[in-house]
Amino acid sequence: MPEGDTVYQTAHTLNRVLAGQLLTRSDIRVPRYATVDLSGRMIADVISRGKHLFMHLGDATIHSHLKMEGSWHVYKHGTRWKRPAYQARIVLETETDVAVGFDLGTLEVLDAQGEAAASARLGPDLLGADWDADEAVRRLLARPDRMVSMALLDQHNLAGIGNIYMNELCYLRGVLPTRPVGEVEHPEKMVALAHRLLDANKLRPRTTTGRTRGDTTWVYGREGKPCLRCGTLINDGLIGGAGEFERHGYWCPHCQN
Repeated sequence: MPEGDTVYQTAHTLNRVLAGQLLTRSDIRVPRYATVDLSGRMIADVISRGKHLFMHLGDATIHSHLKMEGSWHVYKHGTRWKRPAYQARIVLETETDVAVGFDLGTLEVLDAQGEAAASARLGPDLLGADWDADEAVRRLLARPDRMVSMALLDQHNLAGIGNIYMNELCYLRGVLPTRPVGEVEHPEKMVALAHRLLDANKLRPRTTTGRTRGDTTWVYGREGKPCLRCGTLINDGLIGGAGEFERHGYWCPHCQN
């Protein structure tokens, strides 16, 4: 599932190409919005909030979420698409470019009230101009018995962390993903680290190790391989509490406890 930095990059690309442009054609391939025609509207901007994208066109907002398989592509007219047309959920054309949203997990057209409601479900945005670290810490600790992994992944607590960053943050702070968040020492440092990591990666290929090739993560996806710090083999397995959606966890049994 794309992380907040990936969605930020997507919004940055779409905004650079589309902001200030008039839509010459819109084709929304979702039954509920199949008759909605946004052509003739000017795209004011495209922004990200956590893992969500909001494209503003006057009094209408296109809200999308990539989920597992989604992506937005931008093409010049006449360029062959890199994904099959049957996967396209929305096609937006300007005089010079075509933006296509493929396999979007969420796609809806909202008014101002609807956008406000969608945004209200999200916690402080790690890459937002209004980032509020204190509020993120407060929300994380609201349920102290919850696993730190689940608390970090909850977009109501802080918006933008996915499975990769969750595992990497737990490793870098030396805690098992299953530790209750109320027992994590200095949770404010974990929140600050989350902000630094996503901010550093928002306009470059992702790395949490500082390496741009090879081992770009400390534990994520490295099950059975030696820890880059101590050499202990990385463990992996499903983690999740009662009523929680299970996620794949990775950890070093020596560096994390």
